[in-house]
Amino acid sequence: MSKPQAETRDDYGYFLDLQSRWMDNDLYGHVNNVTYYSYFDTVVNYFLIEKGGLDIHAAPVIGVVIESHCNYARPVAYPDLIACGLRVGHLGNSSDRYEVGIFRNDEAEAAAAGHFVHVFVNRADNTPVPIPAPIRTALEAIQRSAPA
Repeated sequence: MSKPQAETRDDYGYFLDLQSRWMDNDLYGHVNNVTYYSYFDTVVNYFLIEKGGLDIHAAPVIGVVIESHCNYARPVAYPDLIACGLRVGHLGNSSDRYEVGIFRNDEAEAAAAGHFVHVFVNRADNTPVPIPAPIRTALEAIQRSAPA
């Protein structure tokens, strides 16, 4: 099995900087694997609020996660600074695939890279609906293909 090409900062169209927290570390002295999914969720939702105008409390349409995955290349540990890179790898009618790179401090290659898929649903009855126009426009701005 060949090693996949490393993700770099140039592969992403949007970044959110986060400070790792003391509680992110596990007993082995590095950020626990489940915490990376929290970073993914944070960058995606911040993007949707900031760039797509999502009102997380009152919007009639919301995104729900139906799939997630992460590959870990090297550890991150408190007090590392984290840059979360975000791109959209697929944009459908009612769903999209966010691809996220987690970069440690000023490193050019991702310490971890993964994805999750949102399906946009009507908040009231949880039925799939088209992605709202302002969110679609924001997603189109960071849509790109993953590196070969």
